[in-house]
Amino acid sequence: MPQADTPVVRNVDARHRYEILVGEVSAGFTAYRDRDERRVFFHTEIDDAFAGQGLASVLVREALTEVRQSGRRIVPVCPYVAKFLKKHEEFADITDPVTPEILQWLETTLAR
Repeated sequence: MPQADTPVVRNVDARHRYEILVGEVSAGFTAYRDRDERRVFFHTEIDDAFAGQGLASVLVREALTEVRQSGRRIVPVCPYVAKFLKKHEEFADITDPVTPEILQWLETTLAR
């Protein structure tokens, strides 16, 4: 059983995001939208109260691992996710480039 302060990542599909919890408190999230077999990550945020603890890295690693297990691919529109992927090449085989077409689709999807 994890310790009370061990961060836990969970996919909140209804809200299109993965959240990281420390204890019972949501410390941050990475948001996505799905397009076909691609999970397009577009925003990552860690609450200021939890900044500097490496939680964004834990959150994104867990999220990308879950994407791999689900058989989907990653599109890193979010600058943090893109930066993470540059340092963690183990996800390169399931990463697709960000294209103008994806950005247009995302903008339209988020505007709904």
